[in-house]
Amino acid sequence: MIEYNYLINDVLTKNVNALDSFTMFAFVILALILSLMIDIIFAELPTRIHPVVIVGSMISFFKNVLINFKSRLSGLFVVIGVCLLSAIILFIIYYITSINIILLFIVFTILLSSTFSVNMLLQTAVDVENALKDNIDKARQLVSYLVSRKTDELTESFIVSAAIESLTENITDSYVAPVFYYFIFALIVLFYPFDNCLYFLLLVPMLYRIFNTLDAMLGYKTDELINIGFVPAKIDDILNYIPARISGIYVVMSAYMLKLDGKNAYRIMRRDARNCPSPNSGYTMATTAGALNIQLIKKETYILGDDNKDITADDISKAVKLSKLTIMLFTLTIILLLTLLYVIL
Repeated sequence: MIEYNYLINDVLTKNVNALDSFTMFAFVILALILSLMIDIIFAELPTRIHPVVIVGSMISFFKNVLINFKSRLSGLFVVIGVCLLSAIILFIIYYITSINIILLFIVFTILLSSTFSVNMLLQTAVDVENALKDNIDKARQLVSYLVSRKTDELTESFIVSAAIESLTENITDSYVAPVFYYFIFALIVLFYPFDNCLYFLLLVPMLYRIFNTLDAMLGYKTDELINIGFVPAKIDDILNYIPARISGIYVVMSAYMLKLDGKNAYRIMRRDARNCPSPNSGYTMATTAGALNIQLIKKETYILGDDNKDITADDISKAVKLSKLTIMLFTLTIILLLTLLYVIL
């Protein structure tokens, strides 16, 4: 068995220009573990330096320049512009920090943590649950930050539904997908290393977060955004296709481990996951509805699960526990797979 204390010492004593196979493996594993810890403990980076905020400013700039071109190509040009500019900025940061392995490792880990939003994802749902105990209007306001629907007249059950929908839908976007792509490229880096491979290892999850942000800002079928948002929305759908289905399976496994209704979670996932307009979001939402034996409803859009019992604020706590375990299980799987493949191959 590999001793991870030894891995830490090995990583921090190597020169960045002389990374052997073992040190590269240590770098990849430790960066993932510590980046998740940073996100859980410290949450988001300060707004001024948060990569997603900076990317959002880039998107707004390119959008304002290209919005008047009534063509879907405008969205493609936004994607190209934002990705190229982001890649250049990231390479400059990588080039400066690569003079020292310790500095590179620290910056790499912090930037990788910015591709996750686990703390915010979970805490926001908890905040809605707490608000429901004191002031339903405050709960409505908090939910309005999470969903696009009108919330000023939502009843408690619809507030709870919206909170759980937002929480579970974003399991994929906020964690599983960026880590999935980090894992895929980590395999390439470990077994087929090349110059500046650590730069590309970081760039891959960063690009995922960029595409996800592009979709979040532009991917709506309004009169203003229907053309410019088409390409970003389709790219996001493609990138989330596999991670969303993986997330759904992990929600099922987590439901069994928490002694929820795992069998029903799988059944509802298969039956209702495609009820959503998005080809991907239903895989975690429907599965959670099945696990909790509740019904999640967005009026005139979708119904997920069966109306087996009344939905209450306590269901948010259950959904949070389910989401936490899903994230933990997926992380452990990635670490174990990387370790086993490294040892075997």
